Amino acid sequence: MKNFWVRTASATVYAGFFLGSIYSGQLLGNPVAGNIILTTFALFVAIGCTFEFFRLVSKQEATPSRWLGYVLVIAATTLLSLKYILITEMGIAKSAIFHILDFGTLIVTPVVLALQLWKHSERPFADAMYTLLPALYIALPLGLMTTLHYEMNVLVMCIIMVWVNDSGAYMGGSVIGKHKMWERHSPGKTWEGTVIGILAAIFMGVLVGPLFDTQLLWYDWVALALICGIVGTLGDLTESMLKRSVNAKDSGNIMPGHGGFLDRFDSLLFILPIVCAYCFLFK
Repeated sequence: MKNFWVRTASATVYAGFFLGSIYSGQLLGNPVAGNIILTTFALFVAIGCTFEFFRLVSKQEATPSRWLGYVLVIAATTLLSLKYILITEMGIAKSAIFHILDFGTLIVTPVVLALQLWKHSERPFADAMYTLLPALYIALPLGLMTTLHYEMNVLVMCIIMVWVNDSGAYMGGSVIGKHKMWERHSPGKTWEGTVIGILAAIFMGVLVGPLFDTQLLWYDWVALALICGIVGTLGDLTESMLKRSVNAKDSGNIMPGHGGFLDRFDSLLFILPIVCAYCFLFK
């Protein structure tokens, strides 16, 4: 019972900070300030996730360039957010500086490889990939939160559907789960629980989604619920694979009863790019 209340209190604080950063622009009456606050929150989470990622892979005797990894994560998260704020919110036309920044991303990989060779790494390619991966796996999705912020109700509903999916999968698997989904890396996850979680996300999307002020119709909410349920589960399994590979139960302990940053954001890291793509392509 004590653990339940600890988990509840921890989840309440987490939800308060997350939702507060998303709606801060409305609360302050200043969209630009709201985007800056959300970017700051995304940076905080990105750095926390990167710290946990490097700590996990270090148990595999990997030696990535951590300082460079942090620089890439901070730069990627900030630049993705900054481009949206400058172009959309502040009306600054896309200029040469943005093309320079885009071109810069193309030379990151060879630069990282060169640095790994320079430091005489025994596994330069593996360590270079470990250095680069947080920028792709962590910074890219979190940086896109500001881009999706133009439809903040969609962003909030996706977060809620991920939570509902996770809760439905956990409760459904606990009650009727029999067939293991991926026992090697996530022994507690079952096919029955996964299906119940996805159905719960669809139910939440169709029932609650239309109540928000958005341009989405009921079938859009079904599509987004499927993304949150299916792709979010893949994100959860991927993080479980990383933890199991180093015999770790949780990625960290920043949130009592819930684990670390990666434990809480593993699903969102996978769904945010796809949700952004869906909104831009179909809406």
